[in-house]
Amino acid sequence: MESKVFGIGAESCTIGSHEFYMGCAMKHQKLLTLDTGHFHPTEVVSDKISSVLTFIPGVALHVSRPVRWDSDHVVVFDDELKAIACEIARGKYENRVYIGLDFFDASINRIACWTIGTRNMQKALLWAALEPTAMLQKFEEEGDYTSRLAYLEEAKTYPFAAVWDYYCEKNNVPVRDNWVKCMKDYEQKVLEVRK
Repeated sequence: MESKVFGIGAESCTIGSHEFYMGCAMKHQKLLTLDTGHFHPTEVVSDKISSVLTFIPGVALHVSRPVRWDSDHVVVFDDELKAIACEIARGKYENRVYIGLDFFDASINRIACWTIGTRNMQKALLWAALEPTAMLQKFEEEGDYTSRLAYLEEAKTYPFAAVWDYYCEKNNVPVRDNWVKCMKDYEQKVLEVRK
């Protein structure tokens, strides 16, 4: 079940409210779909994950990038994507959250859409995995909010990129922007020939 804030041609029309579908999912113990593009721009899905998982068996995430009420754009590595991944990791919800991505963007190459979006979701999950969650939770339990905040801020400058590069090398995929040349070669040698 998936809520939507807007309808085609009627942006002020609520097609199926979040509260309605959340209630249905709770009553029938079904998965609730949370689409990152189907909420008001001031709402974030990362805040909803742990709340709804208190009452339902799982969540299906439709991760996209909202652009002016249109929600199906290439996923970017922004603060909300990192917050979503951190929420999943902190709550140990990996087996209860199903992640689906969206790649629509007619202005760029389809392979680039797929690659950029997938790599960004993977980066966010790695970002979350590198967070010192156990230590942060210990500070929380002890009421040591100063240390919790200090380490949350320090974690922002940990060597994430080096770990990402190592992950790519280990999995035999292009490191950093080297994938762009591979995609351009594929575009010339395969996609252009199909036209």
